[in-house]
Formats: sequence, structure tokens, C-alpha cells
Amino acid sequence: MREEKHLTQAQLGELVGVKKAQISKIENNLTGARFETILKVSRALNAKINFNVEIMNQNVSLG
Repeated sequence: MREEKHLTQAQLGELVGVKKAQISKIENNLTGARFETILKVSRALNAKINFNVEIMNQNVSLG
């Protein structure tokens, strides 16, 4: 998605307030990102966030 917006990792890092290396690690699933960082990235990319939650060995109804 970052590339579709024609942003480098360094440019996205600047918008979000983190280093290029952190953006690279997030993109390559090498580190977990803080929720605050995820929100900043989604805002910078004008993207929607979706989460999937799985609870092992439990049936859960959320609605």
C-alpha cells in the first residue's frame, strides 16, 4: 500500500515519526508495532484497519 501511494519507507517513517528501519521491520513482520504506530501508519496511508481475533478453545459470540 505504501508503494501505491508512491512513498519510500523513509518518507512514510517521517510522516509517522519513526525511522525507516522500523517501517521496514513492520512491513516484513520482523517486529510487532505499537498500536499508536499502526494508527499513525493507517492515517498516513489513508487506510482502514481490520483486526481478526481468535480465541483458542473457546466459542465466543460478539454480537
